[in-house]
Amino acid sequence: MQTLWQCPSDALAVLVLAHGAGAGMGHRHMQALADALYRRGIATLRFNFPFIEAGKSRTDPPEVAAATIAAAASDARKRATLPLWVGGHSFGGRMSTHAVAEHGLEAAGLILCSFPLHMPGKPDVKRAAHLSKVREPTLFLSGTRDELAERELLTQVVAGLPRAEIHWLDTADHGFKVLKRTRSSAEDVYDEAARVAREFVDRA
Repeated sequence: MQTLWQCPSDALAVLVLAHGAGAGMGHRHMQALADALYRRGIATLRFNFPFIEAGKSRTDPPEVAAATIAAAASDARKRATLPLWVGGHSFGGRMSTHAVAEHGLEAAGLILCSFPLHMPGKPDVKRAAHLSKVREPTLFLSGTRDELAERELLTQVVAGLPRAEIHWLDTADHGFKVLKRTRSSAEDVYDEAARVAREFVDRA
């Protein structure tokens, strides 16, 4: 398994950072996430799902994705003895929840960026049915313009989970692109996400 490992000298946790359905571990969005987390003392291990390695567009079945995440987690544990978190962007974050809830992956908690609650324009909560099985601390980082997570629906889902919180990234879309003219915060969206993630890890 090819990986990308970033670990600051002051790291207090490791996050297995899984990519989304549209691009692999080296995508600029994934790099920006890893860099921002690095600056906040969170190490990251990135990897590619098999479908990306094979050059396919169809994502792997949940069982395959969960096994790949578990393998990446094992790799991360060999690199550092820090608390291990799992998560990632969109598909990667969703598959991480399945790995924990249904496949027995042990983790200190989860950090989910742009959790894809439903298809664009088709509000639904079926993809959240398994989340009640996740007992670990879980942070949702979601943009207010994310077409794959209608705000009211995701808020309701998170409110019903045992140890979950949500942080809304003002004007960010599914890929964390923001509307600079109307965004109320001057803080970089990746820096904001990493800051909130670090604060969540500190409280967990």
